Amino acid sequence: MAAEPGRGRRLLRGAARAVRRPPAAMARRLRRFTHAEGAGESGLGKLIELHAVNSAGDMLITVALASTIFFSVPTGEARGRVALYLLVTMAPFALLAPVVGPLLDRVPHGRRAAMAASMLARALLALAMSGAVASGGLELYPAALAVLVSSKAYGVVRSAVVPRLLPPTFSLVKANSRVTLAGLVATGAAAPLGAGLHQLGPALPLYGAFAVFVLGTFLSFSLPGKVDSAKGERKARLAPAPRIVGRAGSRTGNDRNARNGKNGKNGGKDEKRPGLRTVGMSVRSALVANSALRALSGFLTFFLAFLLRDQPLTGLSGAFSLGLVAVAAGGGNALGTAIGSWLRARGPEVIIAGVLACALTASVTAALVYGTVTVAVVALTAGIAQALGKLSLDALIQRDMPEEIRTSAFARSETLMQMSWVVGGGLGIALPLIAPLGMAVGAVLIAAGGVFSVRNLLRAARHGTPHPRVA
Repeated sequence: MAAEPGRGRRLLRGAARAVRRPPAAMARRLRRFTHAEGAGESGLGKLIELHAVNSAGDMLITVALASTIFFSVPTGEARGRVALYLLVTMAPFALLAPVVGPLLDRVPHGRRAAMAASMLARALLALAMSGAVASGGLELYPAALAVLVSSKAYGVVRSAVVPRLLPPTFSLVKANSRVTLAGLVATGAAAPLGAGLHQLGPALPLYGAFAVFVLGTFLSFSLPGKVDSAKGERKARLAPAPRIVGRAGSRTGNDRNARNGKNGKNGGKDEKRPGLRTVGMSVRSALVANSALRALSGFLTFFLAFLLRDQPLTGLSGAFSLGLVAVAAGGGNALGTAIGSWLRARGPEVIIAGVLACALTASVTAALVYGTVTVAVVALTAGIAQALGKLSLDALIQRDMPEEIRTSAFARSETLMQMSWVVGGGLGIALPLIAPLGMAVGAVLIAAGGVFSVRNLLRAARHGTPHPRVA
């Protein structure tokens, strides 16, 4: 009889090991992926894992809100309702550039703390929304918008710290792609989990998001200390900053001249603060090109949403037509991210010029020969182009922008991209539902971006812009 309890304990331990072994093996395989090619030694692997946690938490919140009025855009709603949705998506970015960007610039030694604060804020907001998600009450709106603001703030800081964690064998495009790809994988894993939790109770995905973001809060502090930037961060501007005229004894004048006694009433020298339009043609042209790509994405999203409800693709229902385009666009985005992670030392300028050419070719072809295949190809190409274009833009900002303004530069860049998406979406809502006309307008958007960017991008690539590394 005495042997029975011991045998039972051995069986329980064996069962526990059997249950624990598969997750542990999967965790080891994931760790090998995130820490491969020197990413573990540089600290990039920890950022990849943190971004995966961030993306999983965001997806759980999205699933929880998917059935509420905040994210729903019913088929029968008027176009004015959809325009209101566009304005709602702009709200986080209206705060991001003038408020969040400078706020992050004021904590130059606290990027890990800023990411942790974003995670903790979303954890608490998920709990706050759990009581209102079932009814879809008005209190859900400010909390959901705060989640979007926190998520974008995290994204800005994350993009700014990538250069500090760059392994010797990684290009910036590849590093950005590896981080983004981990986020996509985590999103894909969290979506069915969130859907299953939602079936058990509308608030359960939010409780899951709370747990995930609490984990992310602790993981943020596990990043290497070198991600915290040096002193002297300043606010980046989309337009050239006004010249600052020095005055004798003034702290706002040219300090060097002030020390030398050269700053009299008329003797002060002008000084410019660097910004997104003052650092060279690569960043400026990349901003123009990515604005065109993002405008195309917004345009296709809303134009095809209305068009395919009214005029489904041949032999398909409206819902299936929309699903086909959505899968093609999402697959293109994932494929573009994967391609970016495979690229070795290709210049970001060349990548942006290439994806613009591909998007223009697909749009022109769809305008001339509109059909199921060409529409799917346009959606796929737009997804690939947007992903690779954004990764390359991030790499250029990381490469060319002075570190002292890099965080704020990302905030300005994200705001410009979202504004372009909203403008494209508004054009898609206003345009008549004529398929070839819509595809032609999409082609014009890309062509306009190419005219003002491709020549400068290729010129910068030929001149071999130096690629400074960050210690």
